[in-house]
Amino acid sequence: MNRHGAIARRVAALLWIAGITAPSAWGQATDKTSMPEMEMSSPPVSPSPAPKPPAHEGMGGMDTPGAGPKPTTKSSSNPARKAGWPEPVGDSAPYTFALLDLLEYQRIGGVDALRWDFLGWRGGDRHRLWVKSEGTLYPAGRVGGQADLQVLYGKLIAPFFDFQAGVRVERHEERDASPNRIFAVVGLQGLAPGRFEVEPALFLSNKGKWSGRFTASMDLYQTQRLIWQPRFETELAAQADEEFGVEPGVSDAELGLRLRYEISREFAPYVGVAYRQSFGPNEVQFIVGVRMWF
Repeated sequence: MNRHGAIARRVAALLWIAGITAPSAWGQATDKTSMPEMEMSSPPVSPSPAPKPPAHEGMGGMDTPGAGPKPTTKSSSNPARKAGWPEPVGDSAPYTFALLDLLEYQRIGGVDALRWDFLGWRGGDRHRLWVKSEGTLYPAGRVGGQADLQVLYGKLIAPFFDFQAGVRVERHEERDASPNRIFAVVGLQGLAPGRFEVEPALFLSNKGKWSGRFTASMDLYQTQRLIWQPRFETELAAQADEEFGVEPGVSDAELGLRLRYEISREFAPYVGVAYRQSFGPNEVQFIVGVRMWF
C-alpha cells in the first residue's frame, strides 16, 4: 500500500511538472513559426547597368565611328528659326555719325568772323572712314578766310583711341590770291584719362614742310542740360611758309570757354569767350554759336 502510494505521488509530481513546462514550450514553438527568422543586413547591391546595344561593326569586326543612331531633325533644328526669328549675325554693321562741334559767330577786335569745326565717320567699332573740316571766314576783312578738309582712315588701336592716316587739303581765300596746300596726315583721336577729348595730328605738306595741330576739350556738367566746355587748340610749324604767312614755332594758340544749353541732346546753343594768340596781335573773342550732331 505504501509502495503504491509512493508511485502515485511520483506520477502526480511528473504530471504537475509537465503541466507547467508544456505551455511555455508550446508558446516558444508558436512564436518561431509566426515570426520568420531575421536575416543579417547586407549592403544594398546597385542594379547592374543596362546592357549596351551592340556596336555597329565595320570591316574586320571593328566599330564604325559615327555609325550610331543620328539625332532627329526635330532635336537639331534651330528654335529661333522655328519661332520666326532671323539667324544671328556678327555685330559688324556700319554706322554713321556726324558732329558739328563748332558753328559760331565771333567778334574779334571789331571784325566779324564765322567759324566751324566738323567731324564725321562711317564704319564700325574697329575700322572707320573719317571726314573732318574746319575753318574761319571773314566776310568784311582783307583776308577772306581759310578752310581745310581731311579724309582719313581710322583703326582702333586701344580702348577709346583711333589711329588715323590720310590726306588734308588747305585753302586760303584772299583778295588777290587763293593758295592751296596738300598734306599727308597721321594722328590720333580719342578719350584720354580725365575725360579729355584729344586730337593730335602731324602734317607733311607737298612742299616738304612739317607742321602739327593739337586740340583738347572736355565737358563739365553744371546740370544735365547746362554744360561748360573748356577748349584748347594750337598749331605749330617746323619751317616757314611765307605764302601762307606761317613762321617756325607756334603759329597760333587759342584757349576758350563755352557754356551750352542742350535743348535736346542733338541741338545745343552756346555762348563763350576765347583768348587767341596768333602770329601778330593777341585777340579776345566773344562767341555765340550752336552745337549739333546727327
